[in-house]
Amino acid sequence: MREIIASEIIDKVAILCKKANYEIPEDVKDAIKKAYKKEKSELGKEVLSQIIKNYEIAESNKVPICQDTGVAVFFIKIGKNAKIVDGNLYDTINEGVRKGYSEGYLRASIVKDPLYNRENTLDNTPAIIHLEIVEGENLVITFMPKGCGSENMSKTIMLTPSDGEEEIENFVVKTVEEAGANACPPVIVGVGIGGNLESCTLLSKKALLREVGKQNPDLKYAQLESRILKKINNLGIGPAGFGGVFTALAVHIETAPCHIASLPLCVNINCHAARRASLVI
Repeated sequence: MREIIASEIIDKVAILCKKANYEIPEDVKDAIKKAYKKEKSELGKEVLSQIIKNYEIAESNKVPICQDTGVAVFFIKIGKNAKIVDGNLYDTINEGVRKGYSEGYLRASIVKDPLYNRENTLDNTPAIIHLEIVEGENLVITFMPKGCGSENMSKTIMLTPSDGEEEIENFVVKTVEEAGANACPPVIVGVGIGGNLESCTLLSKKALLREVGKQNPDLKYAQLESRILKKINNLGIGPAGFGGVFTALAVHIETAPCHIASLPLCVNINCHAARRASLVI
């Protein structure tokens, strides 16, 4: 059994929080640069140019890409042969968030109670933590700071088995259309199909972790991704909502088995500041 010291995790999580908020992943940067070259709208091209410059300034100056430094969402895989010592994993992750958001001058955006006591916790905790036990002895931590401009535009619906591709396509496209400029396009669209109410939502968020433009390995779902992306980009919303070809950079679908009487569907939108970072301990 491999022992992992909790204090080591705290420091690494703090670094991860800062890195994700300062540095956009290469696949996202590449997608934006490709969109800039292909965008037909002059205003759209100007918006994409400003986005690229913003990425560069944030990374070189170590400042947040966006003022909304997001809900701290973690996807953690812990090997069954690994053991956390001198601390609790959940407490350790939250301590790392406190440290990282304080040291990095990242905005604290979490309130203690959703309705009656909306007092800021002042350190962006508690984090949202999704934990999975896997083979091996490593601890793999993926961090996604998820801003609420795009998160608030996301939707879930419980379709029926008699609904099919057309209903799914229409719901996803309508969700992006209604989001308009509020989701800070060009967006990445995570789609969860199957599971149940809560697991479908998680699928849609996991879809946002996929490398931008890397399609579902199942050909039928890959084709569905392509059709939905084309329809979204035909809406003409464009970068920042000023019109153009690129309303979305990609549509990513993740699926799971579901009940014979249901067809859960969730659309989780990510803005052009599609921040994520990972580490292995």
